[in-house]
Amino acid sequence: MDEHAGGLGAVTRPELDPGEPIVGRDAELARLFRAVDSVSADPVLMLVGDVGTGKSALLDRAVRRAEAGGARVLRAEGSESESSLAFSALHQLLRPVLAEVDRLPGRQRAAMRDAFGAGSATSGPDLMLIGVAVLSMLSALGDHHPVLVVLDDAQWFDRASLDALSFVARRLEGEPVTMLIGARGGDQLPGFDRHVLTLTLGPLDDAETDQLLDLQPKSPTGHTRTRILDQAGGNPLALVELTRAASAHDTAAGLPSAGPLPLTDHLERIFVARLNGLPASTTRALLLLAAMDSADSAIAVSAGLPRAEDAAWLPAEQAGLVRRIGRDVRFRHPLVRSAVYHAASSAAQREAHLALAEMLRDEPDRRAWHLAAACPGPDAAVSADLERTATRARRRGGHAAAAKALLRAAELAPRREDSARLLVEAAAAAVFTGDIAWVEELAAAARARTDDAALLASAAVQAGRLAVLTGRHTVVFSRLADAAEALAVSQPAAALDLVAGAAVVRFYSGEDTQRHRIQDILRRLPEDASHAGLRTWVRAVSDPFDDRAGLVRLLPQSAAEAEARPERLTTVGIMAWLLDETPQAVRAFDEAFDRWELQGPLPEGLGGAVAWAYVERGRWEEARQACVRTTAVGRVVGLDHAVACAATVDATLLAFQGDAATARARAEDALTLIDPLESRSVSVYARRALGAAAAAEGAYETAYDQLRMVFAADGAPVHYHASYPALADLAAAAVRCGRREEAVAIVERSACALADNASPRLRALISRARGLLADPEDAEPHFRAALADPVLEYWPFERAQTLLDLAEWLRRRRRIAEARGPLTEALEAFRRLGARPWIERARAESRAAGLDVTDSTPDALAELSPQQQQIIRLAARGLTNREIGEKLFLSPRTVGSHLYRSFPKLGITARSQLRDLIEGTLAGAGHQE
Repeated sequence: MDEHAGGLGAVTRPELDPGEPIVGRDAELARLFRAVDSVSADPVLMLVGDVGTGKSALLDRAVRRAEAGGARVLRAEGSESESSLAFSALHQLLRPVLAEVDRLPGRQRAAMRDAFGAGSATSGPDLMLIGVAVLSMLSALGDHHPVLVVLDDAQWFDRASLDALSFVARRLEGEPVTMLIGARGGDQLPGFDRHVLTLTLGPLDDAETDQLLDLQPKSPTGHTRTRILDQAGGNPLALVELTRAASAHDTAAGLPSAGPLPLTDHLERIFVARLNGLPASTTRALLLLAAMDSADSAIAVSAGLPRAEDAAWLPAEQAGLVRRIGRDVRFRHPLVRSAVYHAASSAAQREAHLALAEMLRDEPDRRAWHLAAACPGPDAAVSADLERTATRARRRGGHAAAAKALLRAAELAPRREDSARLLVEAAAAAVFTGDIAWVEELAAAARARTDDAALLASAAVQAGRLAVLTGRHTVVFSRLADAAEALAVSQPAAALDLVAGAAVVRFYSGEDTQRHRIQDILRRLPEDASHAGLRTWVRAVSDPFDDRAGLVRLLPQSAAEAEARPERLTTVGIMAWLLDETPQAVRAFDEAFDRWELQGPLPEGLGGAVAWAYVERGRWEEARQACVRTTAVGRVVGLDHAVACAATVDATLLAFQGDAATARARAEDALTLIDPLESRSVSVYARRALGAAAAAEGAYETAYDQLRMVFAADGAPVHYHASYPALADLAAAAVRCGRREEAVAIVERSACALADNASPRLRALISRARGLLADPEDAEPHFRAALADPVLEYWPFERAQTLLDLAEWLRRRRRIAEARGPLTEALEAFRRLGARPWIERARAESRAAGLDVTDSTPDALAELSPQQQQIIRLAARGLTNREIGEKLFLSPRTVGSHLYRSFPKLGITARSQLRDLIEGTLAGAGHQE
């Protein structure tokens, strides 16, 4: 921490003198005070700066301000040595309020206990559930007092804690919780994206540095002052500490000589100089404290450290190396700890770690790391201990911690083959961190240590698993395809795994040359009955309209195989969705989600298929929940492509529900996250969403322009799967803006390309498009064909659009009596879905047809935001605020706030009225199979 940086006096302890000025940080301090004095529009604020720029001093002042105002302060300080222990920072933060865990709902309580190693789970906890649990705890604490969460030296937080806390940070709006973060400049914090308000602490200017030096007890003058100014470079901590060193020697002789050494080296040398002449007992105590994972006073005493009141600490305190706070002794700055540790001999360091390991027999994970730190060379037993630590970390969802433990285990493994195996396992764990560079580095290290074909193949597969989820489609496809070809003869199973990944990349990119290469590799691979399902997957993903009927016939076999291997349920669902067997896709996804709690995280490849299937099936509430989860996971692990996929689905739903402005913003967000030439699928989905938003507002020229971009200049689909569902919407916009002829050419080209491989759904959409584009006297057969197949009821929104088109055509042909049936059915479907623009259009058409259309409850729901609609529907089912929060990843307080604001709009005053109010909303096609 930077306790004495930023201008706090070097002698006066800042925690005892809140009036001591902080030089050069007035604007930053004022902004922090505004954040803690009231519920801020920006509940999350990050201070970024180099070591010694004053981050901790500012955070300390904000803490004192908050405490004086009656706030509850929870604080965690990053520790480099604990960065490998999953959820250690989160545990430190919540340790004062762990009793609140017992008040959480059962699933959240179990997830938190598993995260802290106190549960009995055999698979990793749900990261999103842990995030909701932490959010619920903070929100509950806020019922009594405002809450200030302070995360200092966050660059050293373990990854699992950062994932959970970044999840919480994005959901603090409206909560009586403020989060302040201090982090080193240049250190990226996973999950804390560009939307977090950031204050950057740079060097002090000349006037500020002079002011700070003048405030020191022995203000330097003359040549000494000049040397301090030159070497400090405007860094507040350097100014204070160099001044302390100079005054201790009464001359500038004690200062480091000028030169190219980095600033931290200067400071570490100063701190090391203060160790000279300290009593042996003090030096030993300092080294033990430096080697510890934390300043836990109970562990400190059992490890042989003197108690805080012991005289052994006095010389170190007088030398400005430590400070005593209650029963704890802490270093005054991380650089002090680093200097103490590295000043000791290797033998002394090992002795300290062994002493700590002896005292930590009841904490096997921390003990394993201390034993590893004490190892001068390979050690099979310690390597095995670290491997077991990794297993426990994975069970708690600490994938980064597991990967670090496996990496260290690999370094200590005496046998090269064991080292290579552990590195491959480390790569597999690191996949879930989203850090592709790290995964590739671990895979490369494994390749350098073994010639074992199976291990080499496994390393390639692990690197490929994460690469598939990034936006570097051209590069990743070539890498996966090259590796598959190289392994086709020696390791055909691994080669097929790599081709499966390449097929996903092919879907995202939409590049047709990739399809040909996939087919070439498949032909080289031997047929194997045990791998038939994976071959089917590759064919369906890379080209679902090549022998669609044959692929559909294989779906039941894939579904049967998934019964024995539930992790494959999503694979079956994705294949079914690609083949427009949406009802079967939704059933598979439902079953997968039912088993999720037992099986752990689902695969993320083509995860957007889940949301799209729910959209098509009319289950928009579940679709938005899937988008929330994908967005949360994608942001946490830095997978912008996954976030963009979810944003396009969300944008489409928002457009369907009438929130055109937000829909456009979400779609534009998606387009900024991807390269349209690299990610044709996402680009097409975004254009479809923008087209829907324009159509919802009646801006049909704009809608046509957006949907026209879903097809190439010659009318060919930009994407082999994502473009076709836009045909009917393109036609609808075309007839309203005079672009009929061009649209006819595009529709007929697509119809010809699909031919007999078109699904019933696509045949219906093409028929609808033909009906819209036909001469009025020729339109009816096309509309009737689009409605003829009963299976089309499984796509309720698309069917309702066709019904409305038919009804409009009938009314304009003065067949009003015939129009009323389709109109009534269409309006009912739109109301059930909450598709407000289409409700209004259907109501207007109904009135023109002489129907008595009255406002009904679903129209009232349409006045709510999409999120409020979700909450209302869940509340109507009888779910509590906490249960709704778990589903939507919100705090109970936020759920309650939405309900409070929604009731007046719905004309009700009590929760008990909700079920009767929207009983019809939850019935019907949206929940039928």
